[in-house]
Amino acid sequence: MKSLFLSIVTGLSLASLVQAADVTVTISKVHLCCDKCVKAAEKSVSTVDGAKAVVDKDAGTIAVTAPDTATAQKVADALTKDGFFGESSDASVKIDASTGATGAKVQTLTVQGVHICCPKCVKAVNAALKDVPGVTTNTAAKGVESFTVSGDFNDADVFAALQKAGFTGKAGK
Repeated sequence: MKSLFLSIVTGLSLASLVQAADVTVTISKVHLCCDKCVKAAEKSVSTVDGAKAVVDKDAGTIAVTAPDTATAQKVADALTKDGFFGESSDASVKIDASTGATGAKVQTLTVQGVHICCPKCVKAVNAALKDVPGVTTNTAAKGVESFTVSGDFNDADVFAALQKAGFTGKAGK
């Protein structure tokens, strides 16, 4: 009887060890200025099976809970694909900073995929680009899928400024 009891306890203990705890990652410094931004971020997260998130507009954070690191990484990738950018609290979950920029001096640049849902988003993009040396104008507007940046500037500087402001995108053709 004693050995049966010990076998059951040992089996339950091993089963609990096999069950891994959820992974929680907070992505901070994300541009989340309005309820539309929050809904768009939540929609991005919902595309990844098994993941959940709490999006905090005021803090600019997205707290992701996933069954494993690979799933949390898929959430981070979905968010950047949809134009959101931030910093991960977990070094094993990387935020994709690739933009297609080459670090070259250009006079025009098409920027695609930045999440711009409202006038506050446009204002934040304009503020970020205002400080990029050589940028003179841009065509960012509410709801656009792409916009053009003009002047005489380094293309990588445009994306660095956008990412610092919590946005990301890709260099277009």
